[in-house]
Amino acid sequence: MQGLTLAYAAACIFGAAVVRGYSGFGFSLLAITSLSLLLPPAEVVPSIFMMEVAASLHLLPGVYRDIHWRSLLWLGIGCLVGTPAGVYALAHVPTAPLTLALSVFVLASTVLLAQGYALKSMPGRAATLATGTASGIFNGSFGMGGPPVILFFFSSPADSAAGRASIIAFFLLTDITGLAWQGAEGLLHPATLWRALSFLPPLIAGVWLGNRGFANANPPQFRRWVLRLLMLVAVLSGTRALAQIL
Repeated sequence: MQGLTLAYAAACIFGAAVVRGYSGFGFSLLAITSLSLLLPPAEVVPSIFMMEVAASLHLLPGVYRDIHWRSLLWLGIGCLVGTPAGVYALAHVPTAPLTLALSVFVLASTVLLAQGYALKSMPGRAATLATGTASGIFNGSFGMGGPPVILFFFSSPADSAAGRASIIAFFLLTDITGLAWQGAEGLLHPATLWRALSFLPPLIAGVWLGNRGFANANPPQFRRWVLRLLMLVAVLSGTRALAQIL
């Protein structure tokens, strides 16, 4: 049974890494939501953070010049404010309600993206700061701070290259911050590092494959496929958590 669990986890990591390499986001959404079907979030999230840092460091040199620095500054400040509250929830909230909240949030975010939510202009400082704060809360508690920022960039007038690059840089910041707070809450253990290192091969292979296909793939079709998969996994995970609560 343990072997089957490891094989399932490796497949989840590889698939999520392909998405991350192509789009610049989606790794935590896919990996944590799918792995939470078998493991508690408190066991999964810290290792995923470590793998996210590795993925961002791999992708960052190629996208550095496209980053939207002004937005990234206020998003980062907001994330620093929101992360401690999220990490506290991860350490102290029971698993089933946390997983259910995770699933609802993922489902709501993907529905917004699928409906083509769009802004006519770049958000101002206050809205950008609020987005970063929300991202920090979700990032610290679920390891999934991406959806608010993904909505921020991919619904804005910023082009896809700038959005992808800014998200990659933002994830590097949020994941390092999240790891620091998780360590303060006692969530980092030798097993956390071992788990992250053991999944480096599927992570590296998936990021490489996704990044290679970025220029030639059909973005609209691929985006629809990712959103449908996210919705399915969120429904499955949420149903399991709700059954545990009831």
